[in-house]
Amino acid sequence: MLDLAIIIVSYNTKDLLRACLRSVYASTGPYAFHVTVVDNASRDGSLDMVRREFPQAAAIAAPCNGGFAYANNIGLRSYGFGQHRDPAGLPRYALLLNPDTELPPTALAAMIDLMDRRPDLGAAGPKLVLPDGRLDKACRRSFPSPASFIYRGLGLSKLFPRSRRFGQYNLTYLAEDEETEVDSVVGAFMLVRREAIEQVGLLDEAFFMHGEDLDWAFRLKKAGWRVWYYPRVQVLHHKGAASRGNVRVRYAFYQAMVIFVRKHYRRETPIWLYWLILAGIALKGSLDVGSTWLRGRWQEMMP
Repeated sequence: MLDLAIIIVSYNTKDLLRACLRSVYASTGPYAFHVTVVDNASRDGSLDMVRREFPQAAAIAAPCNGGFAYANNIGLRSYGFGQHRDPAGLPRYALLLNPDTELPPTALAAMIDLMDRRPDLGAAGPKLVLPDGRLDKACRRSFPSPASFIYRGLGLSKLFPRSRRFGQYNLTYLAEDEETEVDSVVGAFMLVRREAIEQVGLLDEAFFMHGEDLDWAFRLKKAGWRVWYYPRVQVLHHKGAASRGNVRVRYAFYQAMVIFVRKHYRRETPIWLYWLILAGIALKGSLDVGSTWLRGRWQEMMP
């Protein structure tokens, strides 16, 4: 039986993908894993590199760049997830892994051991650290409530990060190395149990990029599973390598916020607050996407 199916979605990150795969195949431990790379129409030869340098991995070319959830679902289905097959024939766990991560040799074994010891966990993630040593705050989160939307929009979460009220979304009031249950970990390294996937289904492809991991965790928690932040394992994350300065990706970020609010909070939120949140997302998104576009144009004009 395969212990772990690893799905890596690539998009123009050939060099980072190579480093990621090298770290994966340097993993130690008594667990059987297999890697599938799903390429979202890269133009840098990523898929050819995988086929040439890592023939033990499966390399799948997505028909189009349908986004992160779309490509991950292609990888999950290639192992039989979501196909209504006998669950006993599926890998025990699935790992969503970004190509801009690098794993220490014991990371996979330690994460699988955690899940084996804790059958109540539907998903878990490690401590993700940026190249400058700072915590990637997305690796442990609460669900974005209407209140947290307002606190972030007003900048209160940055002004008072140690406040349980204002720092609730990224849990900035907790120590970085405090192991704890969370609402969600991040799709850059999200280890999910087979039974949990079969219960709640695959990722929601309405999310192009961003938000699909939060939505998956929301459905897991609603189904009774727990989600765990496990900082005893530390993974390097070169965050944003494929999307930095990309207008489409910035737009997708705010689009994901709107989808999440509509999907999970529309019925339970007072109508005035619901529309206030959507208006705030639209305003902030317009400013962010606009400034990203202007910076890109300025850079193109510079000699």
